[in-house]
Amino acid sequence: MSAGSDVLHGEDLDDDEGDQLTEWTVGNIVSTLVPLLIALSILQMVSGTVLETFEEQLLEHPSLLILVPVMIGTAGNLGSIMCSRLSTQLHLGTLEFSPSNPNIRANVGAIMGLAATVFVLLGVASWAIGSILDGTLGLGTLLFITIVSGMLLAVWVVIVSTVAVYASYRLGYDPDDTTIPIVTNVSDITGVLILFGVVWVVL
Repeated sequence: MSAGSDVLHGEDLDDDEGDQLTEWTVGNIVSTLVPLLIALSILQMVSGTVLETFEEQLLEHPSLLILVPVMIGTAGNLGSIMCSRLSTQLHLGTLEFSPSNPNIRANVGAIMGLAATVFVLLGVASWAIGSILDGTLGLGTLLFITIVSGMLLAVWVVIVSTVAVYASYRLGYDPDDTTIPIVTNVSDITGVLILFGVVWVVL
């Protein structure tokens, strides 16, 4: 079965888009990835600038300093899992972008369950390490910040992953080449903003 030959409520790709998805050549991959990676590299500079604006809070609370890279990295990993699963179903011709699709629901449920487990453990670990570094945030406060910001980030990552796969499909690009770099870079920026948004409300 050809890539993307099913779905979108029965819509099929036209012949040119279908050929582009099934034609996996070095030239196609490079021509797709180079401009995308250049744009995402610029986006990464913005991410670093955003993080720098929170320097004072990071130095005041060492636990948050520990939390930032692990949280945005975890969000990127969750998004990569979601993109990979959707892309695989797309290539198998079994994906339908619909809220009623049981496969979509199962993937979202798995990502949210995994996020809940990981972010609880992350909150405990950052509190323990922060305590060693004379951190002032208690376990309850840190767990609340970690779980709330982590679950908000997980919901956002699921949305971005689904939209990225859908947009790649509609534009005729192979989601295997485009979606994971996009999701991980978006997670880097929005992860910092969501985390410090919750910190601002709680503290």
